[in-house]
Amino acid sequence: QRTAFGKDIEKRLIDLERTQGWLIEQVRQMTGLYFDYSYIYKIKTGQLSNPKIVQAIRDILDLPEQNHGT
Repeated sequence: QRTAFGKDIEKRLIDLERTQGWLIEQVRQMTGLYFDYSYIYKIKTGQLSNPKIVQAIRDILDLPEQNHGT
């Protein structure tokens, strides 16, 4: 089950005509942290929430701050 943030990520990637792979690469470059498909899935379903990675995703996709009781 995707969270609202997970849905925002997917919608934004469609708007930007970018792939999840592109986003993963951007997050890795911005944070220097390990990030992959399994990790992004866990972020989108609310199983993981690393503040640095979440912030990087928001910055890269230009998503507004939101409070999602995660």
